[in-house]
Amino acid sequence: MRRLAGRASLSPARVVALSFSVAIVVGTALLLLPTAVVPGRGTSVTEALFTATSAMCLTGLIVVDTPVHWSGFGEAVILGLIQVGGLGIMTLASMVGLMLANRIGLKARMNTAAEARAAELGDVRDVVIGVVRMSVLIEAVIAVTLAVRFAVGYDEPVSRAVWLGVFHSISAFNNAGFALYSDNMISFATDPWICVPLMVAVILGGLGFPVLFEVGRRLRQSPAQRRERPRWSLHTRLTVHVTAILLLAGFAAVLVLEWTRTLQPYGFGGKVLVAAFQGTMPRTAGFNSVDYAQMDEATLLVTDVLMFIGGGSGGTAGGIKVTTFALLVFVMIAEVRGEKSVTIFDRRVDTRVQRQALAVALIGIGLVMVSTIVLLAGTPFGLNVLLFEVTSAFATVGLSTGITAQLPEWGQWILILLMYLGRIGPITMVSALAARQRGRRYDLPAERPLIG
Repeated sequence: MRRLAGRASLSPARVVALSFSVAIVVGTALLLLPTAVVPGRGTSVTEALFTATSAMCLTGLIVVDTPVHWSGFGEAVILGLIQVGGLGIMTLASMVGLMLANRIGLKARMNTAAEARAAELGDVRDVVIGVVRMSVLIEAVIAVTLAVRFAVGYDEPVSRAVWLGVFHSISAFNNAGFALYSDNMISFATDPWICVPLMVAVILGGLGFPVLFEVGRRLRQSPAQRRERPRWSLHTRLTVHVTAILLLAGFAAVLVLEWTRTLQPYGFGGKVLVAAFQGTMPRTAGFNSVDYAQMDEATLLVTDVLMFIGGGSGGTAGGIKVTTFALLVFVMIAEVRGEKSVTIFDRRVDTRVQRQALAVALIGIGLVMVSTIVLLAGTPFGLNVLLFEVTSAFATVGLSTGITAQLPEWGQWILILLMYLGRIGPITMVSALAARQRGRRYDLPAERPLIG
């Protein structure tokens, strides 16, 4: 009876964590099937688990060459894991429940809210339907654009062009970064008909569904309704503003730092396109149109910061999220100014949210630092490339200097764990591991330690 009661009392955070674990195990089993690889090749458990985790957690790091190692069935499994990871296990489960019974129970609503970061349980039904509709619409538009380009510009057969369009569209919108070319997108570095649609998909997926929903509602409103409620929500304003700043910062950093290095072979237009593409990918998609192994160390460090920050909450991006980063900046500004409370865009931010932001950032820093130190002590690689690899894994980005497959097996297992933790979120993981939340019925005496 106790065991059954324990299962029934699983928190939504634990259900989300367990659901992703189960999906990864299923994906690993499918990738271990002989039909998942091309004839003459075999797959180890670590390779299958790494690939399944990378796909399910929307990362894009690989230990085997995707188009060379995996068969059509294997590629389809990877694509399925990406889509499931993007929509969210709980979102898909609730959607099936809607179709079968046209209702969602309270427990399912709580689980979906934990996965999608829905603000209110009453919104979950609309969130589930909206997430699926918006994902399918955006992915379809990008897929058609890419398929036409592959067919017309590169003489790919129609069936192959459609598959390439669908695969890269889903991979881009879900910020996964898996590609069906051995050099990723390097062959298309100066092709705006390939790079721009991928950038658009990455940015939209990285903004997060809450922002996309609010923008969609605003576009459908009449002028009178817009005048009645002219203010955007604080979350949307923060996400859009900070995302725009980080995109410009990434673009400028790559353009300036790589002008005479990896951008040297291209003309002015090509330099701008490549810089824009690589400034967008830390949002957190793992596509690359230049070789990161050839980049300047300063560029790698800037990319580390951008990857760690990541994209918007409630979407397909990873990292600590732009709202977390922005909030910590405003906390610092308020403290420097000596202000009693933290205000952003004429809105006061609750102290509990501030603590959550600090916890997420510190947990992320701790995971990245400890993992980097362990790999630095046990492998022959330098600090810059290992920090880049670890940050990419934790932030579920997928960018790499090419050392992923060269790491020892235990090192790849560290990256697997980081991808998993980065996908379900530090706070979700902590909540899943906490048996109960205990609140004190009393306050202890206050004392102030010295700071600084």
